[in-house]
Amino acid sequence: MDRGSTNKDKRVSPNTNAGANSPSSTKTRNTSKSGKNFHYITILRDPVSRYLSEWRHVQRGATWKASLHVCDGRPPTSEELPSCYTGDDWSGCPLKEFMDCPYNLANNRQVRMLSDLTLVGCYNLSVMPEKQRNKVLLESAKSNLKHMAFFGLTEFQRKTQYLFEKTFNMNFISPFTQYNTTRASSVEINEEIQKRIEGLNFLDMELYSYAKDLFLQRYQFMRQKEHQEARRKRQEQRKFLKGRLLQTHFQSQGQGQSQNPNQNQSQNPNPNASQNLTQNLMQNLMQNLTQSLSQKENRESLKQNSGKEQNDNTSNGTNDYIGSVEKWR
Repeated sequence: MDRGSTNKDKRVSPNTNAGANSPSSTKTRNTSKSGKNFHYITILRDPVSRYLSEWRHVQRGATWKASLHVCDGRPPTSEELPSCYTGDDWSGCPLKEFMDCPYNLANNRQVRMLSDLTLVGCYNLSVMPEKQRNKVLLESAKSNLKHMAFFGLTEFQRKTQYLFEKTFNMNFISPFTQYNTTRASSVEINEEIQKRIEGLNFLDMELYSYAKDLFLQRYQFMRQKEHQEARRKRQEQRKFLKGRLLQTHFQSQGQGQSQNPNQNQSQNPNPNASQNLTQNLMQNLMQNLTQSLSQKENRESLKQNSGKEQNDNTSNGTNDYIGSVEKWR
């Protein structure tokens, strides 16, 4: 969730009041007034990198004055959402000043944008204690994220592309590009600043940890499903080839006997021995034909078992994904 998604704090949810800052918490597919189906999807980013990226964006003069922070049908008052700066913008803002503003919406932005703010009274901080408010927001964000048809992670571009293509059964023309350098990565910060940014975004840090774990489970599940489908196709291919070989053998054997039964009997005084030889040849042929397929299947099986051992402790999240993934198609 980078600059493209930080420009808006407004959300309209089918399951909450209009203007609530939340996607649907119970539906992965919804129907618009035009009758077309649509899905909720999002991209999350490492909270520290995202925070630094927004700071650099603000430092260059970006503002969100045109964005409506509407929640539960009304915008927040100036007392509920004070401004961090005076003047037209916050350009040239030092990082320390950016971090020092207690009203900065960059703090925990991903949790706030994914959660249902109506559950905590929108921007009114006096509705409930801060600790309770944070817990409700985080759980709401996790639930909405889990029930989305798809979400990706900026730090895993290729895996994000793979999951998107498998989830929606479509392919991109070219692979996603994994950039190793961004504006945020060019900012050098010491350990103290790192810890402070993590503290200011502690809800986003917890959400990202949850999202990363769930994302990798979904990726592993899709890969296993792909391997199982490939194995099933190979098994069907072997059955088909075996049937064709047996059919060809019996046809040729029947034709030879019908053309010259006397000659066959004189040249082959021991039909049982000939039959055994033919069966042995057929078995050897089938073994050679399926050897390469079996070797490939064994390699993939070992790879799957290795991955399964690593993911035994996260089976609950995978089961949640298995239970919902087919509903999206």
